[in-house]
Amino acid sequence: MTVNRAPWCSHTPRDRRLPRHGVVPVARVALVGNPNVGKSTVFNALTGSHRHVGNWPGTTVHIGTGCWVTPAGPVEVVDLPGTYSLQPRSPDQQLVRDLLVDRTQPGHPDVVVVIVDAANLSRNLYLLAQVLDVGIPVVVALTMADIAAGRGIRVDDTALSQQLELPVAPLGPRARDGRNRLAETVVATLGGPAPATPVLGVPIEAAVGELIARIVTTPGMTDRFSSRWLALGLLTGDVCGDACAELRLEAERLRTRLRADNGVEDDVETAIAEQRYAWVHRVVAACLRRDDRAGQAVSDRLDRVLTSRWLGPPIFLLVMWGVFVAATMVAAPLRGGLTSVVDGPVRDAVRWLLGVTHLAGTWVAGLVLDGMVSDVGQLLSFVPLVVIMFVLLAVLEDSGYLARAAFLADRFLRPLGLPGRAFLPLIVGFGCNVPSVVGTRILDDARHRLLTCLLVPYVTCSARLTVYLLVATVFFGDRAGSVVFAMYVLSVALVALVVLVGLALRHTVFRHHVPEPLLLELPPYRLPTARLVATQTWQQLVAFLRKAGGLVLTTVTAVWLLTAIPLCGGGFGTVDVSGSLYGGISAVVAPVFAPAGFGDWHATGALVTGFVAKEAVVSTFAQTYGASAPSGADTGDLDTRLRTTFDQSSGGHIGAAALAFLVFLLAYTPCMATVAAQRAEIGARWTCIGIGMQLAVAWVLATLVFQIGRLIT
Repeated sequence: MTVNRAPWCSHTPRDRRLPRHGVVPVARVALVGNPNVGKSTVFNALTGSHRHVGNWPGTTVHIGTGCWVTPAGPVEVVDLPGTYSLQPRSPDQQLVRDLLVDRTQPGHPDVVVVIVDAANLSRNLYLLAQVLDVGIPVVVALTMADIAAGRGIRVDDTALSQQLELPVAPLGPRARDGRNRLAETVVATLGGPAPATPVLGVPIEAAVGELIARIVTTPGMTDRFSSRWLALGLLTGDVCGDACAELRLEAERLRTRLRADNGVEDDVETAIAEQRYAWVHRVVAACLRRDDRAGQAVSDRLDRVLTSRWLGPPIFLLVMWGVFVAATMVAAPLRGGLTSVVDGPVRDAVRWLLGVTHLAGTWVAGLVLDGMVSDVGQLLSFVPLVVIMFVLLAVLEDSGYLARAAFLADRFLRPLGLPGRAFLPLIVGFGCNVPSVVGTRILDDARHRLLTCLLVPYVTCSARLTVYLLVATVFFGDRAGSVVFAMYVLSVALVALVVLVGLALRHTVFRHHVPEPLLLELPPYRLPTARLVATQTWQQLVAFLRKAGGLVLTTVTAVWLLTAIPLCGGGFGTVDVSGSLYGGISAVVAPVFAPAGFGDWHATGALVTGFVAKEAVVSTFAQTYGASAPSGADTGDLDTRLRTTFDQSSGGHIGAAALAFLVFLLAYTPCMATVAAQRAEIGARWTCIGIGMQLAVAWVLATLVFQIGRLIT
């Protein structure tokens, strides 16, 4: 195999200290690859970092870094977003290219580990062909060999290494097998020469050679870029803005010569791509063996059913309904047990401790007993529900099933003017709306990003799930799982409603735009591993408790201070909540929600704090009901007090009022963090318009639900 050689250029010194680990790495390694080749899995295996592992592009829009301990010392590992090409079409792809090709970038790596999927070798090698032109030492990590074997495909890693003239390190199914060999290979590659580059045919190579000769004599050009990559970019018109006028004129002359004298009939960019594919085909032919007797892959047979036009959507809805029902049924007794422990032994112990320290009967006792103990107890009581939900969703995600939802959604979104790719950040929103808003950066068109950002708040996040579970369990008992599932269905319906607005805009504001087809790699179906499911569940639980715990503590303190300030008479910390500043503010707002059936100051006050964070809704309920209880009463009986309040405010239509409350909670502004993220992405004007829409839609829907429910119950 004929190759080109280029001298290795050392990178400029920079401060590489890793704040989290307190060490200075000996090198920086970047993980590069197509989406769904296992980059994040490799990253986790190398660094021990429990980064979220997703089955669709967009999971790593933000660069993740970690420390990898190798025989040569600590190495900084950078997990880059998945991309099919170094010719960017979205912000995340642009970020990958900039870090790889520009030596002045702070994250520029010393070694690139290109993750190659053995089951899709040809497509993965095209990206490798582009990376080789950048001029950084490269190591190939071969993954998915087990998936390839199931399809009758066998890749000879030794032959692949010989063809590429690069080190190739095979990795096991979960990337832990083969880590030592990969570490040895990376260490051996550090400081080595630039890799061999594919030969792109005599005419193109001649033009590249002439341009390189001019580039190396142009001051400052090779300080930032590889001369070969810059030459190819000039020929294709990809980097004209980074070159001087003289080089651009030379590149135009060479393009004209290629078309006229050297048999390049198409544009130069197409000719270069064809030569790269020819190189890929030669490599694949030399190292890949296919068993023609292998039958249709299991994933393909399953997809014929699970992604079909008619069976796919109802199957997906049935699966999600089963998840919510199973979670609520299994967790119900566990929640009751934890609540009993907190309301009994824990509360008694805290009360005894306050008595020993002579704080009983003081405002401190009110803050601790009515605020912190009640709120922490409610938070802990939902841990079983949250854990079970996270486990079930992790199983679905690791199995590869959730990724199929994007293709199901593409058929729904495309006629309305949105690309199916917009479904990816929306799916992320079911975990948290903040990364979902940020994830809209994967969309190429600014108008699509705007509309998707406005859709995100209607997607039910995990914080709202906590309130759903509380209210549904209190008011609907055994039917709680179905009610929670209905909230998710309504969430999708609200997204559809806003998209209908987008349909109107398509014929006015967006009438000249046609959405591009969805390009998404579906991962193969596989059996989830207990280790990955446990790791992902633990990661999400810790994040939930850390976020919720901090918000709850802050909100508890703020709400308690408001409940301790009297409006008319009484002392600080001794006034009844209904006569406090908090009760007064909530009472002023309460009549607005009377048509929706929950015009009570307890409910409206919880919704006000929920604007800051939805986790605060449950803690506010616990705190206000606890503080307003008679002396010596059981303040932990939150369920009974909620039912009594909603029964009174709804005139006996308790179920309709509870459902209306859930609908309002679903549709109104998620949290301040989401608002801040939206402002950063789409500006203050559109963010304010979105908040106004959310409040209006939430109130109208909640009122309709209650009024209709009152008529039929």
